[in-house]
Amino acid sequence: MSRVIFRLPDLGEGLVSAEIVSWHVKPGDRVKEDQPVVEMSTDKAVVEVPASVSGVVVSIAGQPGDSIAVGAELLVFETDAEANVAAATAQPATAATATAAPSQAAGVAVATSAARGRVMASPATRRRAREAGIDLASVAGSGPGGRVLASDLQSAPGAAKPTSTASANAAAAGDIEEIKVIGLRRLIAQRMQETMRNIPHFAYIEEVDVTELEALRVHMNGTLPAGTPPLTFLPFIVAALVGVLREFPQCNAHYDAERNVILRHKLVHVGVATQTPDGLKVPVVRNAQQRGLHDIAAEIRRVSAAARDNKATRAELMGSTITLTSLGKLGGIASTPIINAPEVAIIGVNRAAERPVVLDGKITVRRMMNLSSSFDHRFVDGFDAAAMIQALKGRLEHPTTIFID
Repeated sequence: MSRVIFRLPDLGEGLVSAEIVSWHVKPGDRVKEDQPVVEMSTDKAVVEVPASVSGVVVSIAGQPGDSIAVGAELLVFETDAEANVAAATAQPATAATATAAPSQAAGVAVATSAARGRVMASPATRRRAREAGIDLASVAGSGPGGRVLASDLQSAPGAAKPTSTASANAAAAGDIEEIKVIGLRRLIAQRMQETMRNIPHFAYIEEVDVTELEALRVHMNGTLPAGTPPLTFLPFIVAALVGVLREFPQCNAHYDAERNVILRHKLVHVGVATQTPDGLKVPVVRNAQQRGLHDIAAEIRRVSAAARDNKATRAELMGSTITLTSLGKLGGIASTPIINAPEVAIIGVNRAAERPVVLDGKITVRRMMNLSSSFDHRFVDGFDAAAMIQALKGRLEHPTTIFID
């Protein structure tokens, strides 16, 4: 038998760490090689990490919400695989082995932390203890094999105690539910905070008469083969946007803050904000300028479904040059969408509904829809932002122009 330390592998894109979302295994479980053992969250996606060997889980490092560095210990397996025994024999457990560099390959067999007399704790727990001035050696670990968990720090000597008796009593009585902000929700919160702090948003809202577009949409849906999903407004808007962005390339751009340059894109990669059980994701319809209407519609459905089912690849969740966001039937009258950095523009699609309007001096009922847009005012002037939305409005109100280059 030998013990194999499985270290967090490189998840790509130059990432140096990832956050634990949930464990699929616990100490004592027997796993097979390539069996998913943990979900890790990066800044773009949630990734399932498989086991490197078959064996029994001895210990796990960290709890949901903890950040683990690439190359740091993630799990310890016990296995009788001959290859791992040979590895253990070739590299005996020493103090140097115990503190091997992060670049050490995942799965190298070494002695466990307990055998080395070193306090077992995740990097995040060590950081919290260090910041709180707590000596980990004085903390009784409640985790597997005596591992010190983040929750153990609360009862450690010198740990800060709650100052509000009322709050403590309320929590004890079950009046307050504590929900740890982890995974995608934490990333969303972090990105929204950074975006609002760093980008001066300019909002512009315009109403669009989509009566003719609705008539075209209904007609086209009536010609679809049985079982084909109906067209929504979204593919028409994407197709119209492609033509508009040729006139306003400054809105199809990224701001590279590190180099302080604007990157104007000739290709149109449209992000489609999608609500999922894990939070908001933005899968990408790539090369919209090369796609026909039905192709755009099919790709929107495909990438949105992949995002909702947590099957979207990292490539499908990054690289958009402009984003569309829609709340569908909950779209309301107006909204103030937040820019999906490093992009410089986002367009919100509000609910389409029949409203009384004045047309040719008479009150009549038309189907109206508002577009709520936000622009990075550092790089898109108010005039250009308004002109861009007016151009989009013109194409949507005269839908035949959507299909004319």
